This record gives sequence, structure tokens and C-alpha cells, in this order.
Amino acid sequence: MECPNCHKNASRVIDSRPSDENRAIRRRRECENCGFRFTTFERVERSPLLVIKNDGTREAFNRDKILHGVMMAAQKRPISSEQLDTLVDHVENEIRKQGLNEISSKDIGNLVMKELANLDDVAYIRFASIYRQFKDVSGFMEAMEDMMAKHDKE
Repeated sequence: MECPNCHKNASRVIDSRPSDENRAIRRRRECENCGFRFTTFERVERSPLLVIKNDGTREAFNRDKILHGVMMAAQKRPISSEQLDTLVDHVENEIRKQGLNEISSKDIGNLVMKELANLDDVAYIRFASIYRQFKDVSGFMEAMEDMMAKHDKE
């Protein structure tokens, strides 16, 4: 595997262990050229999944887009990157469980919001404000009321 430091193709595995609830293998590698250590992950290749965007176009599912969105929503919140990665895993697993080849971006957004609501209220509201494209304060207030109603039920 290519070293991210010196770009030589000479590395060796120095540690290997299950990761992501046994859905991946985490490998710690060391470059034989420069000694730089880095981590790689091995995951099962899954069948392609297409996302139907709001304008009707389709694109390949990209978990990194979801991760980026939740990272932005969780900025300066007490949420670890591991928690965000787990959230994205839950969303992706939920999508895959449905056995579909295509899913709308709206459905993905709803799954993300459901997961965020269980993780952090502020991150949920931040994500909702972009995902739902609030036009004014009333849309924001509706999201806040939804969150408060959820807490009242608990």
C-alpha cells in the first residue's frame, strides 16, 4: 500500500483488528521506506446504491457527504468523531437493510435527522435548518417545537 508520507509502495501491517462492529478490519501499517505509521480500513464492497436528488438526477451514494454534513452540524458540540462515524454507519445500514437500489436524498435526510435527534439537540437543529431550508423563523420554530415535544414524551 502506498505510504501517505513518502508515496512508496512498501508498507507492512504491524497490527490488525476488527472495527466498526466487525464490519471492517483496521490495519496499522508502517512504511518500510520512511518508517511512517498510518491506518487503513478494509470493508466489504457493497452493491452500488443510487441517490435520487431533489432535481431528479441520480448519483452514487457517498457516505462521506453525510459525514461532512453531520460534522458541520456538530461543530463545537461535545460529539466525538467516532460518534459521528457511528451515526453515519447507522444511516447507511438502515438504507441497506431496506434492500433498495435507489433512495431519495429526502429519505436519507430524514434518517440523518432521526439519528441526530437522539445524539444532540443543537446538531439536530443545525442540520434541520439546512436540510429543510428554513425560509424564515417560523420554520426554525417548528423544528424547535418538534424537538421540545420529543423531550416532553421522554
